[in-house]
Formats: sequence, C-alpha cells, structure tokens
Amino acid sequence: MPIERWSTAQVVALAPDASSARAAQGVSAATKWEAAGRDGDVLWGLCRGSGKNPYQACVDLTEPAYRCSCPSRKFPCKHALGLMLMWAAGGAPDTPAPEWVTEWRASREARATRAAAATPTVPRGSADPDAARKRAEQRADRVAAGMDELDRWLTDQVAQGLAGAERLGYGPYEAMAARLVDAQAPGAANAVRRLARIAGVGKHWPDRLLGELAMLRLLVASHARLDELPEPLAATVRSRVGIPVPTEDVLAGSRLRDRWHVLGQVDLADERLATRRTWLHGTESGRFALLLSFAPIGQAFAADLVPGTLVDADLCWYPGNLPMRALIAERHGSSQPDSAPAGALSVQEALAGWSAAIAAEPWCESVPMLLAGVTLTDDRHLVDAAGDALPLSAGHDEPWWLFATTGGRPVTIAGEWGPGGFRPLAAWPDGRFVPAPLGPIGDRRGPQLPPDLLSAALVGTERRPYTGASVGSVRLDGHGAVGLLEGAAVALAYARAGVTPVPGRLPIEASPAESAPQVPAAAAHRLALLLGDGGVPGGAEVALGLLGDWLRHAAERGYRVPPELLPSLLDAGRRRTALRTALGVVAGRRGGWLAARRADWRYLLSEATADPDPDDWATGTPGQRLAYLTALRASDPAAGLALLTETFDAEDPEDRARLLGALATGLSPADEPLLERALDDRRKEVRIVASDLLTALPGSALRQRMADRALACVRLERRALGRDRLVVTPPAECDAAMRRDGVQPRPPRGVGPQAWLLEEILARTPLDAWSHAFERGADRVLALPVADDWGTTFHKGLARAAVVQRDPEWVTRLADEMSRPVNRDFDAADEALAAQLYEALPPDELARYAARALRRDPIRAHRLIAMQIGPWPDDLAVAVLDAIKALAAEGRHAWHIGELCRSAAPSMPVSFAGRVATLAEALQAAETRQSIAVAQLAAALTFRREMYEELR
Repeated sequence: MPIERWSTAQVVALAPDASSARAAQGVSAATKWEAAGRDGDVLWGLCRGSGKNPYQACVDLTEPAYRCSCPSRKFPCKHALGLMLMWAAGGAPDTPAPEWVTEWRASREARATRAAAATPTVPRGSADPDAARKRAEQRADRVAAGMDELDRWLTDQVAQGLAGAERLGYGPYEAMAARLVDAQAPGAANAVRRLARIAGVGKHWPDRLLGELAMLRLLVASHARLDELPEPLAATVRSRVGIPVPTEDVLAGSRLRDRWHVLGQVDLADERLATRRTWLHGTESGRFALLLSFAPIGQAFAADLVPGTLVDADLCWYPGNLPMRALIAERHGSSQPDSAPAGALSVQEALAGWSAAIAAEPWCESVPMLLAGVTLTDDRHLVDAAGDALPLSAGHDEPWWLFATTGGRPVTIAGEWGPGGFRPLAAWPDGRFVPAPLGPIGDRRGPQLPPDLLSAALVGTERRPYTGASVGSVRLDGHGAVGLLEGAAVALAYARAGVTPVPGRLPIEASPAESAPQVPAAAAHRLALLLGDGGVPGGAEVALGLLGDWLRHAAERGYRVPPELLPSLLDAGRRRTALRTALGVVAGRRGGWLAARRADWRYLLSEATADPDPDDWATGTPGQRLAYLTALRASDPAAGLALLTETFDAEDPEDRARLLGALATGLSPADEPLLERALDDRRKEVRIVASDLLTALPGSALRQRMADRALACVRLERRALGRDRLVVTPPAECDAAMRRDGVQPRPPRGVGPQAWLLEEILARTPLDAWSHAFERGADRVLALPVADDWGTTFHKGLARAAVVQRDPEWVTRLADEMSRPVNRDFDAADEALAAQLYEALPPDELARYAARALRRDPIRAHRLIAMQIGPWPDDLAVAVLDAIKALAAEGRHAWHIGELCRSAAPSMPVSFAGRVATLAEALQAAETRQSIAVAQLAAALTFRREMYEELR
C-alpha cells in the first residue's frame, strides 16, 4: 500500500522531547541537506553538520524505524525528524536511494529473518511447574502480608484524624510505600505515594485524600477476597495491586484485527519513570485500546505509533473487568494518515460509558471519549447538538488551539474524561487531524463526599465515633475507621458514576466564512519554523525579522495563514507592533473573531483586514470598517467621503480618528470641509489627524494660515553688506486659532515657551512656502544664517515638517544638516528627530548614508542599517560585504560582523546568497572565527529565497 505524506503535526508527535522538536525544525529546510529523497517506504538524506562529512539519515516509514550517523542518543534524532518534516512539507522527491540506505534496509530484513528463525519452539509451560508454583505462592504470601499492613495503616490514618496530615510531610507515605515495594505490590505502593502529593495541596484536599484512602481500602478488601471474585474482576484487583501479567500470556489470548485510529498520546512522569499513554480506536469494532510504554526519566520513548494515522494491526488485551490496556500482536502494512474517526458519541452516551466503567472498575481514573459534533462555549465547556456539556480540565481550559482550528464550528474531538474534567487529545476540523498541545494535568473538582463523613475523618474516629452516613437515599451502615472508609468508597463511586451533563451551556457564535486562499502547505510549514524556537538560521533575532518579511509578502499576495497558527501569530503581534499591519490582513476573518475573545489580542480589531465587504461598515470590527472605507476611497473617493460624513459625529472617539485617517487615500480639496470640522473635535487624536491631513493637502486653508503665521515670525533680511539672513520674531502667545490648527501650547521640559511655539508653527508650515517667499531652493534656504541663535529652532521646525510632508529634497538636505557630518555623535535632544529624518529618506539616500557610515562610525552605521525597511539597494549590500571583509581581515570586531550579519539577514537581496556563501567559505578556509556568522547569513538568504518561492 503506498504511503501517504504525513502532516507536520504527526511528525512532531514522534519527537522524544520538546527540545528535539525545536532542533528538528532547524534542520528541516532543504538548504540543510546536500541530498534527500524517498525510495518506496524509506526516506533518506545527507544533512550538513559541523563536521567535514554530512550526517547520513534515513527513516523506514512503515514502522517507523530510524538510522543516523550522528552521535545523538535520542531516537529519533533531530536529523531524522528534520528529514520527515521536510518530507511532510512537500520535500524529498522520489529518488533512488544510495548504497548505504540499501545496505541498512537489507540488514534490517536479515535481522528480522534471524529473529523469526530463532523464535523458541519449546512449548509454553515446559518449565518446572512445581518451582513456578512455589514462587507464585511465596509472592502471594508477601503481597498478602503487605496488604494486611496497608489495611492497618489506612485505618490508623482515619482513626487518628486527617486534620494533621498536611504537617506530616512525605515521610509516613514513603515509609508505607517502601514496605509495599518490599512486599512486591508496586501498584499499591504508587497509590500510597500519590497520597503525599494530595495532603495539604488545594482547597479540597481533605475530601480528595479521604477518597483516595477509601479506594485503597476497597482494594485491600477486594484482595482479601480474591478467590471469591469473578476472574475478570480478580484480574483487575491483581493489576491494581501490581502483580504483573506476562506479555506472552497476553499475546496468547484472543486477538482482534482492525484498522486502529491513533487518537493521541499523554506523557506522564514521576520521580523515577516516564509513562506514555497512547489511545487507539477501532474503525470496525468501535473499541478503545490503551498502549502503555515506559522510559527512564531523560530517555526517549519508542516512536512506533504516530498520532493521526491509521494502523492495521492485531491487538490483544490484558485481562480485567474493564479491559483497556492492550498489546500489538502483529501489524499489517504501514501506517496511513487518517480522517476523522467514525463512531463518535454524544455527551450523554459518553457519560453513560463512564458510569459503566466506574461500575466495572471503581478505581478507574479516566476513560477515553470520542465526542461527535461538539462546540466550545464561552465558559470553556464542550457542548453537543443536544445542549449537553462537559467541562474542560484545568490546564486545558484555555483551548485557543481549538478555538482557532474549529472557528466555533462543531467538531469531532478525542480526549480523556475523569473527575477533573475533559482533557483533549486531538480534534478533526474539516477532517484534518490537529493534536492538542501539551498541558499540565489539573484538577479543580469540588467536594464529592458527604460533609458528616468528611468531618468525622478529619477529627478521627477515636475522638468522634463513626456510626454511618447517607448518600442520597442510601443509608451507609458501618462503624469505626473501617466502616468510615467503606462508606467513603461507596459515596465516592456513587458521586463519580452519577455525573450528569452540565445543562444550560450555549455554543459560541461561529467565525465568519473566509474567502481568501490559504497559503500553500510549504509556506505554512515555513511560517511554523519562523514561529518556532530554533528553526531559523541566525537564531530568534533573525527569525523575528524574517517573520515580518513573510507576513508582508503573504499579505501582498492576498493569502491567509492556517488557523492553527493564529494563536502563536497573535502572541507575536502582541509583543511586536511592527507585525500588526500585515497580520491584520493574513489573519483573515477568523483572526479578528479569535482576537475579540481575548483581551491582549484585541489590538488586531483595530488593524485593517483583507477582503473588505460592504456589510462590514454596519456590523464589522473597527479594522474591517477601516478596510472597507479605505478600499472604497481607493475606487470612489467621493462615495467614501459621503459615507464617513454621514456617520462621523456618531462614531466612537477612537474610531473617528482611525476612520478620518482613511481620507489619506484619495485626499482632495473635497475632503477639506469635513477635515476643518474635525479640527473642532473634542478628541485630541481626531484633531491631530485632521491637522496632519490638511497640512498635506495642497491649497488647503490650514496650510495658508500656517504659512501666514510662519512668515510673520521669520522674515528674510536682505543686506547690502554681508550675507542675507533670517530674522526671527517668535509668537508671544498661543491663541485659540493656533490651538485649533494643531499648535500645542505646552512646551516639553527644557524648551522655552516662545521657542516651542515657533517650532510648532514651522512644523505645520508647507515647505514650499519658504521657497516661494524667499525665491530660493531648499539648499539655499537652509544655508541662510539665522540671527540671534534661532537657527537650531528654525532647522528643527523645518525637519519636523519634512518628516510629515516627505519632500525628498528637503528631507535629504535636512538630514545632512542634522548630522553634520555623519560620524558626529548625535546631540541627545536631536537624536529622535534625526532618526525620523533618516526613516523619511528615500531608500537610495539612506543607503548612501549607511554605506558612508560603515567606513567611519560603526555604531551610527548599525542605527542607519536598522532603519532601512524593506529590501536593500545593491550598493548598500556591496558596502556591507566590503565592511565584513575588511573587519574580518583585521581579525577583530567579531561583534560588529555579527551585528551586520543579523541586520542583513532580513533585508539584503537574496541574489547575494552566493556571494555571501563564497565569502563564508573563504573565511572558514582562513580559519577565521567570524566565518560562522557569515555562514548563517548565507543560510538566512537562502531561507528567504525559498520563502519567496513558496509564497508565489
């Protein structure tokens, strides 16, 4: 049977730990592999490493099985995982395998043949039966003695009272557990150790502690009557005590062949051992199966089952009254990706199965559930079509992954149900397998035992004799500590088995439908790398720059991101505001729907979205309304103006400022009346937007008013002797008309009132007013001397005007004026304004500044390069490479080279990847330590080139 391509989530599920998954992301790009391919059911590849020779990695997808020449002791290693991730993203084409892969495949087949031939033919039971019987009797005696001692210890706890348990620490529990280990009852020993983690922890710890003590007492009583119990129940008791069942005995039992959905896995760990629970569900039988695997702490589990796949296999179950645990007796064929499993149940039906499980095995702590058509609620429940709901367990009750992937629509979901709630394992939105992220096991259950029974246990039966209690309409007769424990066991089983669905929960409103296409699979995988930890050449700092680049390109092409990546993207946008504009586009309508449900994601609601719709104007989010108005202004400015004018006065203050800014698209004299009206708005932000737009509008009345004020303050004095100069008469006060036009009357600290008012007026004056009034160009105006030391204020006012008006001639001249020369240290008061001027420079001019600074002032150069938004001009890229060569030749300034490489990674043209790689090889041959940073830059440029190709 041909093997279908796995998903990224299925590959990541094979990672032995989180660090291996992160490391695998870093070697999953095609640039990391000299060669890679797939030959039948085997993936193979040569991965570049730190050594001279590449690592040889191959994966047999049928089991899966792994082989790699790296020294890692983890299986699978990061190279095998990276190879599978690359294949999952569409890489590794069908290519004949090299000889070393063929040899590995042949050696595996030979080992399998030898193992089959070496299978013992001695019939079972041929060992000495008398010796075996004697050993069994000896163990039974030791277990019985240990359980008798446990019985006395349990009754002592209740007789003396549980109120002081939180002060005793772990000592009493560890001592009893050690005695049970000596008695060869490890299951009971583990149960006793768990008691130490309950005592004194949480609000209802006495209730939980008494419940666990009661269930242990029930186990002791059941073991004492083991010969009287039906065999399935007796097998359950032996299993709970810790008496093992030989594997060969299980495999000798009856088998069930089916096609098994691998629903998901749960990893647990204690001080000594890690346990992995893998849940299967039969396609035809509808039966659940639990596969357990164990590993010492710090070592990896065997990765032979991939969640989200379908396995054709024969299973054998361990004996018990509620048989769940199973072994795979034989597999048929290879694992295949699957769709949503059939046989999902309603909440009511699933809870009926839980009640039956408690009746069959009262020690049962959780059961698998496969729920059909459930939807999230606002208070973190899962509700089905009948209105029955289940609460999510603590640690999983903020399921943003589920909100994002389902969009509030009904979905099939698998998970574990226990007294603490429902723990999701996976969901199948639109038939796609999406695993639940790892999360802690929490428990917020309330009290489950009768108050009178609990109070007697807290005080102790020696102080308050116990004479029975009631559970519902049932009277529990019993006396003393034993009677109290037995009554608690009955009450706890009654409470657990009698759980009913939570009523009155309503599903959340579904997210709007999407119309924009989703990014291709390879591009989605690339985005996951950028959002991951350690998957990008150059590290996290470079990844942030590349993430912004990815989002901009995706937004320009009208793509939207896969919904399962939205939570990570919204978190990234929360931390970095520069990502938000593009994120508002690629997040789609589901992104806005998701952001509305969480306070620290609400910033997205203010960003313009893609795919504007006329209905958004009446019912959309602020960002959707802004996007529609901007699109309307681009196609019909008059219609957009009429729409905004109609509702302007009724808009919220924040929305007025944001929507008024949309008039920048298609700005014309027709917009002036509304903008003039906005100058009288109560909201400062609205007045500022209106003032800025009117300042940018040629021929506006505000421009003329500001020009008149400026020319009244600054006049040209033509002199017969000497150079002409500018004479300044600052305004005496800020009148109401000036404040209406946007002049701020209050100066910042350290600036005089008159100097500030002059600067404010100049900052709002059209720059061409100076050229017309003085009959000079920008260079000659700036060359004029200014009398009475007003020159600094005059130039700062013009610089602020140039930043807003973006006039290339004035910006360039003023940038020269503010830097004078480039290698001079910034004045502290002018640094921010100079930075704004550099940002307003045309890209070629900024590149010229940066290239010149590279030769004179490295610190200034880094600042200028960081301001270069978007692709660099070739001249700047050449200047940076020349600077790297010169610095490397000196053998110093490793930090400088590293900074240059990190700045170049998201902006240097990708066509320079070959040149950078050649430079890295030359530096490596010369044994220069700076070669590592240069090699990472070459890898980052190749990464970007592949990124652009995937987004086409």
